[in-house]
Amino acid sequence: MNIYDISKKAGVSIATVSRVMNGSTNVSEKTRKKILDVIAENDYTPNAFARGLGLNTMKTIGFLCADSSDQFFFRAVYHLERALRANHYDAILSCTGMDLETRREYLKMLLAKKVDAVILVGSSFIEEVYERNQYIFDAAAEVPVIILNGYLDAPNVYCVLCDDTEIVEHTASVFLDSGRRDLLFLYRADSYSGKKKLTGFKNAFSSRDIPLDPQRILLFQGSIAETKQRLLSLADSGLRFDTVIAGDDELAIGALKYAKERRLEVPSEFSVVGYNNSSLGVCCEPELTTIDNQLEFCCNHAVTVLMSVLDGKTAPGKTLLSARILQRGTTDVF
Repeated sequence: MNIYDISKKAGVSIATVSRVMNGSTNVSEKTRKKILDVIAENDYTPNAFARGLGLNTMKTIGFLCADSSDQFFFRAVYHLERALRANHYDAILSCTGMDLETRREYLKMLLAKKVDAVILVGSSFIEEVYERNQYIFDAAAEVPVIILNGYLDAPNVYCVLCDDTEIVEHTASVFLDSGRRDLLFLYRADSYSGKKKLTGFKNAFSSRDIPLDPQRILLFQGSIAETKQRLLSLADSGLRFDTVIAGDDELAIGALKYAKERRLEVPSEFSVVGYNNSSLGVCCEPELTTIDNQLEFCCNHAVTVLMSVLDGKTAPGKTLLSARILQRGTTDVF
């Protein structure tokens, strides 16, 4: 039995069951008794119920992230943990890699440790085949699940993410409207976020009836040095490009190294835009124009949503935040 079964047997919403489990006073005594009776009759004693009774809260949140060495992930974990500590919660971090079965096992492990909630850091946890997300649905039947930078529509799942489509479409549109046509979109992962960025890039072309050569879209997971070499190979094969919009700052730095190798003037002959506003952007010359996905704000908001849910309050299932462009030395069109 899980929270869905209890809500069905008690004839109330999942949110109401959650309020009772989390000790909220915003529920009538009649409704509270009905829910507690169902729980008692079915011998249901999950982590959430113990939390609601104030008997067994661990004041601990479980994190899953694919790779804590990644610029985006380690910054996200830092901001999330800091916000949780301000709310008197500790964190347990597990790095899963990209294998689905490993993610399932790590999520089970966190739940076995009686965490109060789980935060999935990054959009790579969202599987394109809906049924492959069942492990997330199962976890959400026990504790609240927060997804940072991805979206999954399910009960007790709360998503906070940046509008990747909008900002990439705007970025590409500015270049197209300035007269540049030889754009290259370079992204690292075919994840939820990666797909949204790609959609934005395509939208900029389609809304202007400008043909888009598929060669101008490059899915590539290499290092900075490997990115430079890949772009050199592309150019040698005859593909012209004078602007690179990258899915992260590391790929963008690789593009900047390509420009230096080819002795291209930046930004007059060659422009580069990164993504994530990482520290890499100010460690190069010229400094990197980047898309700031407001990561710290997203993380703080995710924790605010989580604290509301744990307090039995209603919270939105999806919060979509706008990004902004930070123009530095690698562009002059914004």
